[in-house]
This record gives sequence, C-alpha cells and structure tokens, in this order.
Amino acid sequence: MQGLPTVNILDLEFLGESNVIAGYLMESEDGLILVETGPETTFDSLCKAIEKSGHYWKDIRHVLLTHIHFDHAGAAWKLADNGAKVYVHPKGLPHLHNPEKLWNSAKRIYLDDMERLWGEMKPIDEKLLIPVDEGSQLHIGGVEFKVYYTPGHAIHHNAYQLGNVLFTGDVAGVKIGNGPVVPPCPPPDINIELWKQSIQKLRALHSATLYLAHFGPVFNTVAHFNQLEMMLDDWKGWMKPFYDKQIPPAEITPQFVAYTQNQLGKYGVSEGDIERYEKGNPSFMSVTGLLRYWKLKEEGRL
Repeated sequence: MQGLPTVNILDLEFLGESNVIAGYLMESEDGLILVETGPETTFDSLCKAIEKSGHYWKDIRHVLLTHIHFDHAGAAWKLADNGAKVYVHPKGLPHLHNPEKLWNSAKRIYLDDMERLWGEMKPIDEKLLIPVDEGSQLHIGGVEFKVYYTPGHAIHHNAYQLGNVLFTGDVAGVKIGNGPVVPPCPPPDINIELWKQSIQKLRALHSATLYLAHFGPVFNTVAHFNQLEMMLDDWKGWMKPFYDKQIPPAEITPQFVAYTQNQLGKYGVSEGDIERYEKGNPSFMSVTGLLRYWKLKEEGRL
C-alpha cells in the first residue's frame, strides 16, 4: 500500500448523542482496520457509519483496542465472531477472553444501568487475541503501526502511532468540540504520575494529529498535552480535601459536577456539549477514581 491510509472518523452515537464516542476505520491490503469498537450498544451505529464511509463491517479483519473499558472495547467480540483479529495489551487480553470478572466489577458500579449503557460482552476466542505492548510494530496489509504502552488511565492502555498521527484512547483525555481537554479518571487504575509519564512519551513523538476516542482529531497537540497535565493537577488537588475529610462519594459528586461544569462554562462550552462531556466522562466515575488514587497514595501503593 502506497502512503498512509485515509482515516475515517466514525461517530458511534452513544446514547443517541453525536460526538461522544468515535471509532476510526482504515483500509489495508488485508481488509479493514478498526481502532476502537465502542460498546455493544452502539454496534448498529458503528455498522451504519462504516457503510456511510463506503465499506462493510464484515470486511473488518483487524481491531486495535487502546484498552478494554466498555466504551472502547465492548463490541470487539462481535467483530471477532466474524473472524477479526483483536490487538490488545497483555494485561487486558485475559479479560476479553473471559469477560466475567470485568463485567461483574463494572456491574457493582453501574448496577441496573449496565445493559442500557453497554449491552453485553461475550468471550473472544484466544486464537484471535493478539497481545501488543511497548515496542510492538504491527504490519497489517501494508499499514504499519507502532505501539506505545501508556498507563495512567488504565494499566492495560496502549496508544498506536500511524505515521505522524496517534490514536490515543483515553490517555490524551476527553475534548468535545472547542472545549478544553479533561482527564477521565475512573477506578481502579488512576495513577497521575504514570499518566504524566505517558503524556511525556507521546509528547516526544511530535505527532501532527491526535485521534481521541472522545472525540475526534486534535491538531494543536502541544497545547493539548499541556492543558491535560494542568487539568490532571487541578482535579487531583480539588479532590484531596474531600479525601482527607473522608466525605462519601455521593456527597462529593454534585459539588464536583458543579465545579467541572463551571470550568467548561469558562471556556464557552455550550449546554449541549457539557452533556456530551458528561456522557463521555461521567463525573461520578472520576470522583471514585480520584478518591481511590489518594487512598493508594496514602498507603504507599503508588
């Protein structure tokens, strides 16, 4: 294949909302390549978006997952059932082969909302799961990806470099429209120090474009990474007094929502986009994740 493939941005219309979760589709000499699948609940939207781009979902032969959270990987099993290979960090691979533990863990958080948000998640045949880690180079039908291990948001997080662009999953944050970038901080893996190391690793690549899962391309990459680091410190510092006073998450969440929405408002973010931020990065998850971060810090486990 001559040159780099065209990157098709697929809007997965999560919860009926545009510009919340993206997938990225490319052609290769060995079928289609998809980066991020979205949850099973958006599979029909994924198929329609692929068709709109002039392709057919059953032609997807390779799926690159940045990590195994449901909004990124929940529909991978449906593509694997059609024979697609699924590339994932080794720490996430066992949970795709046997998702029961992952599902039950999330159900303790989402309770009766699991199916509405994520649909279902079925096991993937181990033969179709390809472990990829720092330094891996993927040669797929004339298309070459470099893999970078990027923990901080999740211990099973990779980023993928294609020429001068990066598919960053959640390690490069959430940015909707012209709003600011904010850090998604769900439990249990938030590690601010590791996250900053991952940001520096990606910053050093001097990529022209970042493709975020939430949502779309970012071209001013230097300013983006700088703002993300600032927001990580800001949210971490905001949460510390609440942790010190052992205030329950249910009491913190409304205050955190007000705080973050005020931040977004200062950047001129519309009410509609504030709702998109919340759908792509639920506040209660960041409250829980940041409280756990401070707990692990206090215990010397980070």
